[in-house]
Amino acid sequence: MTTTSDSSTTAVPAGAVPPAVQADPDTGAHTAFSAISAAEPGGLDLDAVQQLLLGRWAADRLEGRENVKDPDLHKIENLSMEDHRERVLGQLRILVDRGQVNKAFPRGLGGSDNHGGNIATFAELVSADPSLQIKAGVQWGLFGSAILHLGTEEHHERLLPAVMSLEVPGAFAMTEIGHGSDVSSLATTATYVPETDEFEIHTPFKAAWKEFLGNAALHGKAAVVFAQLITRGVNHGVHAFYVPLRDGAGDFLPGIGGEDDGYKGGLNGIDNGRLHFDHVRIPRTNLLNRYGSVDEKGAYSSDIASPGRRFFTMIGTLVQGRVSLALSGASASALALTGAITYGNQRRQFNATSDTHEEVLMDYQLHQRRLIDRLARTYADTFAANELLEKFDSVFSGESDTDEDRQELETLAAAIKPLTTWNALDTLQEAREACGGAGYMAKNRFASLRHDLDIFVTFEGDNNVLLQLVGKRLLSDYSKDLTNLSIGALSRYVRGQATEAVVYRSGLRRVVQSVQDAGSERKSASWFKDAEVQRALLEDRVRSKTGAVAQALMPVAKKSQAEQAATFNLHQADLIDAARNHGELLEWEAFTRAVEQIEDDHTRQIMTWLRNLFVLRVIEDDLGWFLETGRISPQRARTLRTYINRLAARLRPHAQTLVDAFGYEQEHLRMDIATGDEARRQDEAAEYYRKLRASADAPIHEKVLRQREKNAAKGRNKDRK
Repeated sequence: MTTTSDSSTTAVPAGAVPPAVQADPDTGAHTAFSAISAAEPGGLDLDAVQQLLLGRWAADRLEGRENVKDPDLHKIENLSMEDHRERVLGQLRILVDRGQVNKAFPRGLGGSDNHGGNIATFAELVSADPSLQIKAGVQWGLFGSAILHLGTEEHHERLLPAVMSLEVPGAFAMTEIGHGSDVSSLATTATYVPETDEFEIHTPFKAAWKEFLGNAALHGKAAVVFAQLITRGVNHGVHAFYVPLRDGAGDFLPGIGGEDDGYKGGLNGIDNGRLHFDHVRIPRTNLLNRYGSVDEKGAYSSDIASPGRRFFTMIGTLVQGRVSLALSGASASALALTGAITYGNQRRQFNATSDTHEEVLMDYQLHQRRLIDRLARTYADTFAANELLEKFDSVFSGESDTDEDRQELETLAAAIKPLTTWNALDTLQEAREACGGAGYMAKNRFASLRHDLDIFVTFEGDNNVLLQLVGKRLLSDYSKDLTNLSIGALSRYVRGQATEAVVYRSGLRRVVQSVQDAGSERKSASWFKDAEVQRALLEDRVRSKTGAVAQALMPVAKKSQAEQAATFNLHQADLIDAARNHGELLEWEAFTRAVEQIEDDHTRQIMTWLRNLFVLRVIEDDLGWFLETGRISPQRARTLRTYINRLAARLRPHAQTLVDAFGYEQEHLRMDIATGDEARRQDEAAEYYRKLRASADAPIHEKVLRQREKNAAKGRNKDRK
């Protein structure tokens, strides 16, 4: 199906104002405003773009979207915390009754071993109520998945049916007050007691209490508790244990205590709380022992000899939370932009080109830059998250499950999750502001969604800590590249690096660029839109920044731990900056691969413009570095802003179609600003003033009256002469 941006779809109500046609980014021909009645020049293949956005598990996503149309699953904004918690618990039961929670579990237990489809469906819950989404994620994506991936078949058969049915709501007890992201340093202990064939779970001080746990305050009957496994006087590192928490009446079992975290900045449908354990005994068989076991005599064994590798293997099995949040962040941005752009195509403000009608908000350049820039970024987020999901499924389905694959998955998730979740908060805020006071109303959901998604940037891995993980992987790869070079190749490499540095520092590269462009904006723009140039700029930025950090660390490589740590700390921000740049490179690559799949020439051209807008905004945000290092000349830098403005203007006629392609309907949006009411108000106002102007009752504006009087006075003076 081919459609144009002024066509009515499920996301665009009848009566929406058709977008204007604006500038051509190549010729530069444009006016400040174009005729509001102008239609889009050519159609965008909406179905093709939507299939790209939905990704490989399109059927699962659409199934999830159909499910969340049910009002019983929707967030009610004015509920008390207590009522919201009970409502969300009831919503989990609805998901169970509809078979929406079993996709990732084994077929033998009623699941479908569909890991990718499970997360694709889960991501759609964000449009219903983020509290429902995250509480479901705690129950089946964390608590249940820990048993699935860290336990054995015996654990699966004994424990998972009650988890899947919600008979046993559970908590994922990893984080401690004293050690948030530093999981390997958790203080809770699990000491084997051979006399009774039990483990003793203990939190030795308050900083070891498990904190911020969903299901812990009220509903949780059991938890997967992460603790240091100690047997025969040896600490074998962090392992996971299944620990019952409450009896049938909902009271804590002996030795277990906890507190309610109370009201939070968002997600108040989830009963977050803290737990502590006072020498609590559990059977030895409650150790989830896929990667490490203890026999009746207390002897420890593991197929993974290295404690460090064992720890990261166990933690790596829980990466699906980061994959889920990456996809959910992109979905939240898509929801926000669908509402804001739909409203921007209907809301009118100020008389810029006419005394008789006001301009549509989307026809203002600033509005285009605020929303269409973020639309391009949301497409990049979505394509990158889709590829991350494919990598996740290939590992967890066993299709590509090597140690290298798992490390690559961990790095990808650590790079993409920060970008999409940070971008979601920024997009929700900008969309809210772009809708003015209407955006602040609860019925339009921007503020509510932003509050609920705020925590996405610090749970399942604090974003900055995750980027540090990416940065360390970049340093490792950089070191391997040097190690693998022969003596002769290394010498040539160093000489090449030195030559390159001289060229950039001397400004010769910038001079060459300026001469090539010879003052032509067209030549500069052609350079910026070249895909190979874009790739080279992004790749070189990551490589150069990583190399600078690596070279700063080399002199202390054989010095004391304290000296190494101090030097690393001096360059930590630089490393995280390089890691974020790496994530942006991954997004550009995912976007480019998506564009290459499009067969329709016109659609591929529009999507190429959108990709170019994304990458040039990335470059613009770091333009200082590109200028300082000579990667971009001042001549081209001056052209960049103008070209970006033209790209946004060129994409403006397609903005509605591009958000329509996300495929969200009113049952998902639930935003008054996107219902068509604004368009009807504008039509009513326009008709009122049209009739008033045509009538004899129209009042005369003071300025018109004064001009008439002035003209009359001039006429009288002329007659006297």
